[in-house]
Amino acid sequence: MRPILLQGHERSLTQIKFNREGDLLFSASKDHVINVWFTDNGERLGTYDGHNGTVWTIDVDSQSRFLVSGSADNLMKLWSVQTGKCLFTWEFNTAVKRVAFSETDDQVVCVTEQRMGFQGAIWIFDINREGDGTQQSKEPASMFHPVGSKATLCAFAHTPGMILTGHESGKVALFDAKTGEEVHTNERAHLDVVTDLQLASDRSYFITSSKDKTARLHDTRTLLVLKTYTTETPLNSAAIAPGKPYVLLGGGQEAMSVTTTSLRQGKFETRFWHKLFEEEIGRVKGHFGPINTIAVSPKGDCYASGGEDGFVRVHHFDESYFKARPYGDLEIED
Repeated sequence: MRPILLQGHERSLTQIKFNREGDLLFSASKDHVINVWFTDNGERLGTYDGHNGTVWTIDVDSQSRFLVSGSADNLMKLWSVQTGKCLFTWEFNTAVKRVAFSETDDQVVCVTEQRMGFQGAIWIFDINREGDGTQQSKEPASMFHPVGSKATLCAFAHTPGMILTGHESGKVALFDAKTGEEVHTNERAHLDVVTDLQLASDRSYFITSSKDKTARLHDTRTLLVLKTYTTETPLNSAAIAPGKPYVLLGGGQEAMSVTTTSLRQGKFETRFWHKLFEEEIGRVKGHFGPINTIAVSPKGDCYASGGEDGFVRVHHFDESYFKARPYGDLEIED
């Protein structure tokens, strides 16, 4: 599995994202730039320039028409994927930490930070897909302040009008988007800050990673923990591999304590775990610093990781990955 090394960022990666077809990879970084790459050969297609601070988060719609980004400059921007033009900008009082499109692409949810006397908030905006995309409303369709610990992650859940959140205390919760009411909560989902939250393709379950050194699989409807993957290093990201019973975990020690340990101890590998048996089945080395973000192509043919070292590494799976029999002699019918 030879990696393709994507060198287009000067500072550490914050989030990477494939489009639905898996042929484009978007990357956001602390250097204020968003890049888009061809997945198959690692060629850079273009950049999205306009943010004036760390770009914390990006998401692309299912048609690869619009890209949305959130940044430390307190802005959320809507971009045309094709032209790289910024179509619309929403302004907030604090940094935008996570953005996500709804399943139908007609709404965007974002979470803003609790800071400088401003409460953390979840905002939902309707996206007008008519015309060229510049005619958006500055007013949110709804907005609420999550109760308790501050929210750092958000996504649309299994049904419209439900927002899934991850919090600093390790809690995950489901909120009603219209009323802001907490419908379900699991206070003990993790023991430390939730660092990533990625849904399965059908949104019926999702995976979270945490600084408490575990990743967990949860049922979206009930928030019950289905599986736990316990590692020996703080995790920054977790992803579900479509079509195979694997999950991918990435992390590593904090960047500041890295110099005092060897590469092997620093554990900057992407770890593959068996989704059902909760066993680690392999690791892929590569980054010279903690892995901040992992994404698997929706086609299931490759994955990418973005590190503190400023590199994105794209790995196309070998033939052996597809021939492997993750259940032994058991044949699984699709």
